[in-house]
Amino acid sequence: MDKLDFKKVDKAFYGGKQGRWDRITLPQMTFLAIDGQGDPNGPGYAAALGVLYPLAYGVKFACKSEGADYVVPPLEALWWAEDPAAFVAGNRAAWQWRAMLRMPDRVSNEIVEEVRESVRVKLLKKGVDIEPLAQIARRVFEEGACLQTLHVGPYTAEAPVLADLHERVMPEAGLAFNGAHHEIYLSDPRRVQPEKLRTILRQPVKSTG
Repeated sequence: MDKLDFKKVDKAFYGGKQGRWDRITLPQMTFLAIDGQGDPNGPGYAAALGVLYPLAYGVKFACKSEGADYVVPPLEALWWAEDPAAFVAGNRAAWQWRAMLRMPDRVSNEIVEEVRESVRVKLLKKGVDIEPLAQIARRVFEEGACLQTLHVGPYTAEAPVLADLHERVMPEAGLAFNGAHHEIYLSDPRRVQPEKLRTILRQPVKSTG
C-alpha cells in the first residue's frame, strides 16, 4: 500500500531557493490547527505541540486502518501581529500563531472527533496537560498567490530576510499582504544544528494595482 506523501506530490510547496522569492499559487488544503500567542520558545507553544502531534498521528492510524495511509508532513505555522514590524523587531510577546499539520482532504470532522477522545484518554494516563487538546480544530483554507523562499539558518536570523521582503521585494513587485506569514519547518531543531535548519518562508500576497 503506497503512502500519500505531500512533500513528493506537492514538491513546489515544500521547496525553494535561498536568497530568491518565488511566486506560487496554493490550492485549498486541510489542516489540524491550534492557535496561541507569545514566544514560540514558551510553554504555551510547547503544550500545543504536545497535543497536536498525538492527535495527528491518531488520525493517520485511523486512516491507515481504512487503507488510506499517509506520511505526517512537517510542522507548519502561521504568524501574525497587529503590527507586522513585530517580526522584524523580534517582539515575540506580540506574536500570534497557529501551529498546523496538514491532513488529507478526506479527513473529516467526524474522524477528528473520534480520534480526539481516544487520544484524550491516552494523554491523561501519561499525565499530559490535555486542556489544549480541545482547542485543536480541523481547518480548511486556501492561501492563493504567495511569495516563498528557503531560509537556511536559525529562526532568529529570519528578521533581515523578512525585512527585505516587506521593504523591497513586495513594493517593487506591486504587492501587498494578503494573509499571515507562513513557515514550514523542514528540519527537526532537536537533531539539526541551528545554522543548518531549513525553513520555508511564505507570504500570501495581492496586487496593489
